[in-house]
Amino acid sequence: MTSHQSVLLRVCSTTAVAVACLAPLVAAPTKLVDEKPVRITVVAPGVHLVDFGRVAFGNVRLHAPVGATNMVTVTFGEDMAGGRVNRDPGGTVRYNVAAVRLEMPPVDRRAARAGSGEPPPLGPGIVVAPRADVRNTWQPGKTSFRHAAMRMLASPPPPAILTPEEWDVVLPFRWVEIEGWPGELRPEHIVRQAAYASTWDDGAAAFVSSDDMLNRIWEMCRYSIKATTFAGVYVDGDRERIPYEGDAYLNQLSHYATDFDGRMARDTYDHLMAYGTWPTEWAFHMVFMAHADWWHTGDTDWLAARYDALRAKLLLERLGSDGLINSTDAQIAKGDLVDWPGGERDGHVFTGTNTVVNAFYLRALDLMVEMGEALGRRSEAEAYRAKRAAGFASFQRLLFDPARGRYRDGVGTEHSSLHSNLFPLAFGLVPEAQRSSVAAWVGSRGMDCSVYVAQYFMEALFTHGYAPRAIELMLAPGDRSWRHMIESGATMSWEAWDLKYKPNQDWNHAWGAAPANLLPRFILGVRPAAPGWREALIAPQTGGLTRAQGKVPTPRGAIDVAWQAGDVFRLSVNLPAGVRGRVRVPAADGSVGVRMGGRAVDARREGAWWVLSQPVTGSVTLEVH
Repeated sequence: MTSHQSVLLRVCSTTAVAVACLAPLVAAPTKLVDEKPVRITVVAPGVHLVDFGRVAFGNVRLHAPVGATNMVTVTFGEDMAGGRVNRDPGGTVRYNVAAVRLEMPPVDRRAARAGSGEPPPLGPGIVVAPRADVRNTWQPGKTSFRHAAMRMLASPPPPAILTPEEWDVVLPFRWVEIEGWPGELRPEHIVRQAAYASTWDDGAAAFVSSDDMLNRIWEMCRYSIKATTFAGVYVDGDRERIPYEGDAYLNQLSHYATDFDGRMARDTYDHLMAYGTWPTEWAFHMVFMAHADWWHTGDTDWLAARYDALRAKLLLERLGSDGLINSTDAQIAKGDLVDWPGGERDGHVFTGTNTVVNAFYLRALDLMVEMGEALGRRSEAEAYRAKRAAGFASFQRLLFDPARGRYRDGVGTEHSSLHSNLFPLAFGLVPEAQRSSVAAWVGSRGMDCSVYVAQYFMEALFTHGYAPRAIELMLAPGDRSWRHMIESGATMSWEAWDLKYKPNQDWNHAWGAAPANLLPRFILGVRPAAPGWREALIAPQTGGLTRAQGKVPTPRGAIDVAWQAGDVFRLSVNLPAGVRGRVRVPAADGSVGVRMGGRAVDARREGAWWVLSQPVTGSVTLEVH
């Protein structure tokens, strides 16, 4: 096992930013962990297939018998075809090959002992890894031919996040084939060196429900967050080892829900402030990331040092006289995203005033107001509040279609995509009078969006009374659900629902792991109700399930929740010291109140909920009668 803490130096070429860029960019510490194979089989004469159980970023270390001098070929793969590693997996699903000579010279004493019938002694390990992919090692200052070709691109990408040289190359794989091994390949002969965050705690989070497929989905998504910590910052799968703002925010949400250490989100945020990317909505995600950190940690010192820089992420230079963000033809063509890939946009019609872009803008303003007030920056908060009021009025007047009860895609079109309605719904932008019609239409739709937008789609459903529909879509048959990933053999979440929707997709993409945060937040019902988890909201939604239990990590310790739905709804909660729980429990038809320890507690009925009047602490068990 080896550990590493990355220091990513900023390379700046303009005098205006040279001083600011002298500070290093730091990545969270990572380490290599030795993992044993779960299965070794012979699949052809002289060919051993090694299965490590699930995909991880790493390489292998071989321990050959002393005296072996064979040339060995190692084939790495994420996919299987016909019982062998798939040599043509499609997209950027990984397949690679490396060859190495074992060169284990004989040692007389050991060789003599080996002749006694004992297993032959093993030599020192040899690390085997393929050649690096230039996309994963691109740096502006490198002079090799392959890096020079990258510099000649019209828009060279930001520098790749490098893993330590002493690790050798790491890549995502589950299986390896070994050809040319001397004799039988045994488990002690091969180890996967897998890279993860040094502080990762496998016991930090848990989720189990009455639906086995949902449990498998959560575990796949939880593990996806762990496995994609290999670089020390959140990167965009293996095809592009650089952070993107939208990807990073979704990764951050799921990292908070599955591990105690939130440092990697901060390091990614600081990296992206130096190396921002191109999509319009990605700028607003930086506001989302800063707010999520403050809400999770309660750390206003960290936030105060970054608040002013967030103004540039509001794109105020694109603000029109109507108080909404406008897009030029060039910005529509290059920056306005709505969804990715383009085929996942539900026919969205792009105009100069885009509903999705402006939903992000208004949500970012809400968060800037909230953070400004927490920092005592009242004048800035009031200025952002005024912009929000002006933009919100125009948003409703220009973009909502009262005849159909939903939002248009933009000014100048009558088309209404799923996206133009789910984002306002998820962001709390739909006025109460229109909320039911928008929610009903969104709830009637299928998964007509990408795995990225699915995070917000599911949030919109869960927060507006459509939890059963959200679970139904997660578990749906066909090829547009997390069930499809599981049934296709995935052990990490994908970049897209299927290769046919994004032919160059990665099979190791954390933005596809939304259930890792959705299920704890909404099915267990655990969310922070105040910055730093001084208070926690406990509001479980059954979603058609009969039971669920789990553990949610917070900076103050784990929150344990278990509930069972039947004639009586029972909820057990264990809160760490220093956390007060604001509890809401489902109000079944005919229920009359809530009891704790057999005694009635003060609770009021609010729609589909019983809401406890007083917060709870420690361990409590509640029953709805």
